[in-house]
Formats: sequence, C-alpha cells, structure tokens
Amino acid sequence: MSFSEIPLPPETRPGCDLPVIQVRPPGPQSRTWLIRHAEFAAPMGQVIEADELRRPRQRSGVVYSTAFGANVLDVDGNRYVDLAAGFGAQLIGHRHPHVARVLALQSERLTQALGDVYPAEAKVALCERLTRLFPEPGAQVILGQSGADAVSAALKTAVLATGKPGVLAFRGGYHGLSYGPLAVTSLRDGYRAPFAAQLNPSVRFVPYPGDVEAMDQSLEQARFELMRGDVGAVIVEPILGRGGVLVPPSEFLTELAGLTKKSGALLIADEIWTGLGRAGELFSSQAQGVTPDLVCLGKGLGGGLPISACVGRREVMAAWRQATEVVHTATFAGAPLACATAIATLDVLRRERLIERSATLGAELGGWLRAALERAGLPYEVRGRGMMWGIDLASGEADAEAEHIGARRGARGRAAQLAQALLERGYITSTGGGERDVLVLTPPLTIAEEQLEAFVAELPRALQAVAP
Repeated sequence: MSFSEIPLPPETRPGCDLPVIQVRPPGPQSRTWLIRHAEFAAPMGQVIEADELRRPRQRSGVVYSTAFGANVLDVDGNRYVDLAAGFGAQLIGHRHPHVARVLALQSERLTQALGDVYPAEAKVALCERLTRLFPEPGAQVILGQSGADAVSAALKTAVLATGKPGVLAFRGGYHGLSYGPLAVTSLRDGYRAPFAAQLNPSVRFVPYPGDVEAMDQSLEQARFELMRGDVGAVIVEPILGRGGVLVPPSEFLTELAGLTKKSGALLIADEIWTGLGRAGELFSSQAQGVTPDLVCLGKGLGGGLPISACVGRREVMAAWRQATEVVHTATFAGAPLACATAIATLDVLRRERLIERSATLGAELGGWLRAALERAGLPYEVRGRGMMWGIDLASGEADAEAEHIGARRGARGRAAQLAQALLERGYITSTGGGERDVLVLTPPLTIAEEQLEAFVAELPRALQAVAP
C-alpha cells in the first residue's frame, strides 16, 4: 500500500499536520545555528551578518532539523507546513516511504560505480526509464547532478549538433549559475555582472510574454534574432519559474518552436521546475503541443537526492560522436543512490497518480487563492498551474497610491517580508521575480488539502500584516 493510500484521518496522517509554533522564529536554537552559518559560510545573497543575528529584533529564517511529507520541524521544535519544498525539489514530499526504502536498500548494495566507464545497473535502468518519458521514441540521456548540469549538457549538445554558438534566451529566465547556464540566465543583473567577461558573448535575450500582446512582441524579436543565422539553441521555460511564475499564452511555445525549427536551431525546454507533474503535466512543453529537441529535468527527479537529466532526440544526441573524445560527465553523475531514488520517484508519481492530482488539486488551489484575496479586498495577481503558483505583490500597487514605476519600487522585496510573516505563522514559502516581489508556492504533490486550506485562510492576514 502506498503512502497516499494509508487509511488514516488527516490529523494523524504522517506529514499532513498543521503548523505548531512554540517560539517565534527564529528561536534561540535557530539563531545560534544561523550565527555559526554566517561565520563559516561564504556570504551570498541577502546577507545577514553574525552580529546582526545577535540583536534581539533581527528576524531571518530558521534551521531545519527534520521533515516528513509536507511538514518540517526546526531546531526549536516548531512545526511548519512546507510550501517551498526545497525550491520544488521535494516533489513527492520529504522522506517519502518508498524512496526511503529504496535508498536504504541501494545503500546496502552499491554507493558508487565508475561513471560512464563501468556504470551501475541503476544508472542504466534510469536512462531507460527517462527515454520512455520523452514524447518520441529512441531518445537518449545525459545524466548530471543539478539542473545547471542538465542545461550545460543541452547547450553543449546544441553547439555540437548545429555548429552555431549563439543562444536565444528570455529575460527573467533562470537556468542555473554555473558558467554555461549563467550566460543564458537574466533573472538578476547581480548574478551575471561580475562574471560577464567569462560568459558566452553570443547570447541574446528577448522578453518573456505574460499576455498575447507581449507574446507578439516577443516572437517578433525572436524572429529578428534568429534571422541572423548564428543561433544554434533557443532555451525557454514553459512557465517562468524563479522569474515570478509567469504563464505565457497557450500558443506561445508552439509559435516559438516553429520559428526555431525554421532557423535550424534546436529548442531546449528547461523543465527543471515545470516537469514531472509540478505544473500538472509530465512535461509542460508537451502539454502545449511541442516536442522539444532537448528537455532538461532536475529538482524533484531524485526524490530529495541531487540528480538531473538532459533527454533528447537520438539524432541530436548523435552529435556527441566525434572523431576525438568529447564528453560531458562528472565523477558522481549517474551515482547509484540518486539513480535508484529517481526510479523510485517516477514509480511514486505513477502509482499514486500524483501528476493528475497536481492538475486537479492545483486548479482548486488557484481558485482558493484568488477567492481569498478577492474577499479580503487585496488586488494581487495570482498565476500558475498545477502545484506551482505565484502571488505578484507588485501587480496591485499601481492604483491610487503612486505612479506605476514608483509603486513597483515600493513593492520591491515585499515578498520576502510576506514570507517572513508566513513563517511566523508556520508556513514555509519562497520568493521570485527580479525584484523579489512574487511569493512563490511549490508544495509537495502529496500535500494534504487541509494544509492548503489552512494556508489560504492565513494568507490574507499575513498580507495585511505587511501592507505598506
């Protein structure tokens, strides 16, 4: 019997509990651990110094202790409902029993093979499973350890197959921070600027469309860039993820695929966020009527362990067969533990019908969010699909208070304030958008309806608490 079929009432199902906050986060234990982290980990992102954390009123984050399903406990004993799920990586929840059993069994047999020279049976089995997911028969796979690895593999494959170094990407996109993916990432200037001189100079960006008018402009600019003749790859997220959960018009991907094929370039679908049911479909690109040349998978693929994949057409992958040795691999690419948990994750998605659940429950969640904000008189835009939703806190700020640009500046960072307010109420969320003005929800596909309903009820109160 699978985890989702255990016949227990909601209040006793493992991982399906509502929040319990015993001490306002961060509590004393979390604060101690965060001070140590600030001392020894290199400073990155929104930095809070160790001496700031020692101040009584400074509030920032918590430290995880343990987790199961959609529940996380911090080191102070607070229990949260996890609506971030490791930036979407805990696709089927923390420590899913089937994944945990497979991991334990594999750890008793083999933890490391010899990469591509002498692969583990788990790697071979996973590659076979992934090719069966691809919309066309005969696909082949390159495994990696992160989403950025998968994007790097796709970009390399494209230049081998086409001989063209140029890449067309989209503003607001996020594909990873290693050098290849960073070159096609434009979410924030700070990610790229210090390293710009070392990035591919043949990358051009066009706007990512959120409506039909913007789509027409985006496709026209894409057509112009593709006409130059040096673009070998077009990389696109079917739904803009960290860029703010921006859902394009339904015909956008089909039109873009047509332009890409006509130019002789390859279409790379970055499904690291949207794939495997996160957005309610196995592949969002396929649901939009498109079969990309290459699909990048990651995040939830490993059931909590780091693994990724670039899956593509056989004739495209054949470009790796060169006169001299050309490879894209790493010591731990295709490691048996992660391959085994990836197979287990694919099993859980199928057996528990979680992709279908993501589509149906996700549609309900979107309706609940919109209705709750409307009842509270909060004009923020809600957008998304499946179990991938964004609440744009800049969308309702341009009315009576200020001019549009000034209002959007006022919303800068508001999502981070909202995330903190929700954390203090027992809900873990993340933020997105170039100005961090979008609250992002990517809960496990196994989350209980009761947990989502409780969050929706709490959201308007948290929003009002951070209102300008």
